[in-house]
Amino acid sequence: MTQGLKARRSADVLIVGGGIVGAACARAFARQGLSVAVIEPGPVGGGATAAAMGHLLLADALDGSATAQAEHALTRRSLQLWDEWLGESGAHKGNAEAAELARCGTLWIAADKAELGLALRKCAWLNERGIGAEVLGADALARAEPLLRPGLAGALLVPGDARIYPPKVAARWLSQARAEIIPGRAVGFDGHSVHLADGRQLWGAMIVLCAGLASQRWLPPGSLVAKKGHLAITQQYPNTITHQLVELGYQSKAHAVDSDSVSFNVQPRPGGQILIGSSRQFPKPDQAEDEQIDMATLQSMLAHACSYLPALAGMNLLRCWTGQRPASSDGRPLIGAHPEYPRVWLATGHEGLGVSTALASAELLAELSLQATPTLSPEPWAPQRFFAA
Repeated sequence: MTQGLKARRSADVLIVGGGIVGAACARAFARQGLSVAVIEPGPVGGGATAAAMGHLLLADALDGSATAQAEHALTRRSLQLWDEWLGESGAHKGNAEAAELARCGTLWIAADKAELGLALRKCAWLNERGIGAEVLGADALARAEPLLRPGLAGALLVPGDARIYPPKVAARWLSQARAEIIPGRAVGFDGHSVHLADGRQLWGAMIVLCAGLASQRWLPPGSLVAKKGHLAITQQYPNTITHQLVELGYQSKAHAVDSDSVSFNVQPRPGGQILIGSSRQFPKPDQAEDEQIDMATLQSMLAHACSYLPALAGMNLLRCWTGQRPASSDGRPLIGAHPEYPRVWLATGHEGLGVSTALASAELLAELSLQATPTLSPEPWAPQRFFAA
């Protein structure tokens, strides 16, 4: 720390990280009457949030595992909160427009009879829980999305799913929270204080760590894993697709812990652009911050997308980019008190569900830190599991 430089009171809550989860936390604490400041070394929503597709989706728990059931509960509660925020009127009128909301629904594509059987099971599971979904056969799918390749078996349609633009949402939540944005990189904690790389020391009654992969600095080795992803967006081609289109095998690929993969995942954007994903790579430890485009992976991802949607091959790309998803090593985000740093709370490791689960994660963290009765069970997300004696 610079000699003689004293800690400056910044806010009741200091939030390290200005992505979608950090912004959701700022909003949650501000709604409790607390002042918030966000420490961010780059642009708001410029990290993993800028490399997210913005797909608001519900995770199912068809496999019956405890992790899947907890993930389903977290996404379901979060989508309820998303609906509330997007539907707010009065002072917050215009949330949907600012978020670039589209209720496009999701078509989970079944390539063959086996995947169609999975679609039927998922549909029944969702319907039993009051969630609207239906299975389309091959002919109905072709009518819904004529540009998909012939011969697909069908799809699971979840009409309630939506799409937003995450960086804009993060900026809006911070604005609504009246958050002070403090440019800088956190390098340490000391009681109520956060130490920045340039020697500044900021004071807050509570510190919330939402710094994505940078959070690993204060966690046991291997707690977080980088999953690099590629995205591409086309020029404008209006009336091309109307739904978010995802292959049914996407979720199993997304949850892989040790193998690179590409998946078919495309999304209609405003004005007729098409956003194309997705890929997952596991960089070597010394490449964890590498955001360079890997041409082999990008080409594989685009070829896979064209195998489902052949018309893509004739479209021009406007931009390609990458981002690093912060994934916990056990597939569950860390939400709760840091076991070793007093007054420090964690909300990190969300991987590909950070956008969908941001609001419920922030709600849970605010409830726990302010000693309110939690809406959801906190046990599946407790950071303590990485700090075994």
